[in-house]
Amino acid sequence: MPIRSPQVDAYIARAPEYARPILAKIRHAFHAGCPELEERIKWNSPSFEYKGLLGGMAAFKAHVAFGFWKARLMEDTSGLLRGEPRASAMGVSVTSLKELPPKRVLVAYVRQARRLNEEGRKEPKLARPKGTIRVRVPPDLKAALTHHAQAKRHFDAFPPSARRDYVEWLTEAKSPRTRAKRLATALEWLDEGKRHNWKYERRR
Repeated sequence: MPIRSPQVDAYIARAPEYARPILAKIRHAFHAGCPELEERIKWNSPSFEYKGLLGGMAAFKAHVAFGFWKARLMEDTSGLLRGEPRASAMGVSVTSLKELPPKRVLVAYVRQARRLNEEGRKEPKLARPKGTIRVRVPPDLKAALTHHAQAKRHFDAFPPSARRDYVEWLTEAKSPRTRAKRLATALEWLDEGKRHNWKYERRR
């Protein structure tokens, strides 16, 4: 029997009603394609791991996103990844069960992902010319950093991708209250020199 995380059970139970059967079907396909996988909550959403990350899923107000960690290395045999930015592990988006492909198709993609991890395949680094990442710091973060000198030093010293992680996390907040809470947390972490994904970096 597959081992299912109570945390993932709870995540699905809290998801919008439309999303629950979609999440359940995706979850079932991951287990069918890789019975040995482990479930975790990572970056506040379910992830599936076997000898490394396989993929993950997340529910939003109007769509469910899911995908595979090494999508750029996978053969898109059924066109599932068509249009996916391929650098993203959550590049497939659906709004209803009807939009999900048949179970056999999902399972085939999971098995591909499993095989890549078993073979130890690693994604090639994306070539990116210097100066192509532009990070526009929102006014509230910029203002807060002026009053937190140490946090600002750490933020300014981070590479553009790490600064962008904080900016995107802050600007994706759905309400002013959530944004204010995230801003306070960001300042706390930055003051300690932590990147946004520091918890994951510690486990690597």
